[in-house]
Amino acid sequence: MDRFFTHSATTHGITVRVAVSFLPDRSRADSARWFWSYHIRIENHSDSAVQLLTRHWVITDGRGGVHQVDGEGVVGEQPVILPGKSHDYVSGCPLTTPTGRMEGVYRMMRDDDELIAVEIPRFPLVAPAVAD
Repeated sequence: MDRFFTHSATTHGITVRVAVSFLPDRSRADSARWFWSYHIRIENHSDSAVQLLTRHWVITDGRGGVHQVDGEGVVGEQPVILPGKSHDYVSGCPLTTPTGRMEGVYRMMRDDDELIAVEIPRFPLVAPAVAD
């Protein structure tokens, strides 16, 4: 596995890898705003093309507050990923606490019209000042 991607999960032959970065230049502790970017790589190791239709995120802040996000595709796209290929995108997440976590599910359609749920692995959001 690429060392850049520190979290991964495989479901139905689809591997989702995540790399997360804290963005100090977009964060302001005095305003209770912390911001992370995350890079997702979706790899198709199955024998079937898949199209990413929807996403479901569960975002939990450091106080245990849960925010759920549902939407079509990712960053405005509903990519088709052929066998042996991958799709990358980058997005971001603000929190009002310096720690939290994200996890979720992609809903995908295989080329045989089967709908599948693909796990997005849980990954921590930790601002460096509170990492210890």
